[in-house]
Amino acid sequence: MSVSPVKRQKMESALDQLKHYTTVVADTGDFNAIDEYKPLDATTNPSLILAAAQMPAYQKLMDDAVAYGKKLGGSEEEQIKNASDKLFVLFGAEILKRIPGRVSTEVDARLSFDKEGMIQRARRLIDLYKEVGIGKERILIKLSSTWEGIQAGKVLEAEYGIHCNMTLLFSFAQAVACAEAGVTLISPFVGRILDWYVANGDKKSYEPSEDPGVKSVTKIYNYYKKFGYKTIVMGASFRNTGEIKALTGCDYLTISPKLLAELSKEHVKLTPTLSVKEAQACDLEKIHLDEKAFRWHHNEDQMAVEKLSDGIRKFAADAVKLDRMLKERMFSAENGK
Repeated sequence: MSVSPVKRQKMESALDQLKHYTTVVADTGDFNAIDEYKPLDATTNPSLILAAAQMPAYQKLMDDAVAYGKKLGGSEEEQIKNASDKLFVLFGAEILKRIPGRVSTEVDARLSFDKEGMIQRARRLIDLYKEVGIGKERILIKLSSTWEGIQAGKVLEAEYGIHCNMTLLFSFAQAVACAEAGVTLISPFVGRILDWYVANGDKKSYEPSEDPGVKSVTKIYNYYKKFGYKTIVMGASFRNTGEIKALTGCDYLTISPKLLAELSKEHVKLTPTLSVKEAQACDLEKIHLDEKAFRWHHNEDQMAVEKLSDGIRKFAADAVKLDRMLKERMFSAENGK
């Protein structure tokens, strides 16, 4: 049934309706998109920062990060690492001027299997934010949802009061382990789960309610609410607005500028598909996962194993590209190139 033009003017956009039921987060490092869609929070990752760092508008941040790395000195590698951390924090600080909530800043994916390395890097990022006058309560540190990453998150939350966002989450085992670790927030990846099923199965399209990524997040949400876990579920990595609308009522959803734009132009009625009441009535059973059980259950999910390793490789590759860009700026002139 079509909506009359008069009624459509009165009806809120799908994006505005979504904000009544779910906290909307912008998945971008582009300040203009944040200004336009006014999310509560924002997330960044190495790929987003790499893309933004190549835009003319953000060259001042690149220059400031390079100057910072050179000022601290040390080996070439140390200077690049310090410049990279500073760049992530500079982007985060600028984003925080534009939103009322928190920004997610990612620890280098190359540390995904190094628990102590992730803890040290996270604390370093928090120190850098403190240097520019931003307290840790406004930061979420993003960590890969490997066993080591989840345990790093547990330590950071319990011992240092640093809030963590567990990313690259594809399996139910990862979600259970994160809840047991007491982390602040998880980012289950909806679109990348769909990608895997489309690439590896006979079915090439799914209705939103049957989308494997949507079903994964729904199960995680229901499990968390049924058993009273405080960890926030933030659906991420969407391929279309259908997936987003099918998760209306989820705690948080982090959405790219392209899909935020589409939602702002849609005028269909949204009703929550996820609710605490329905979750508490579901028939999921509580499980406990130690390291052995986690590794086994995660390993049994072929999609999750492949997408986690693929995600780590891609984020690590973009971190390498960003390092190269910084190296070029920091050392090419003095090398006479």
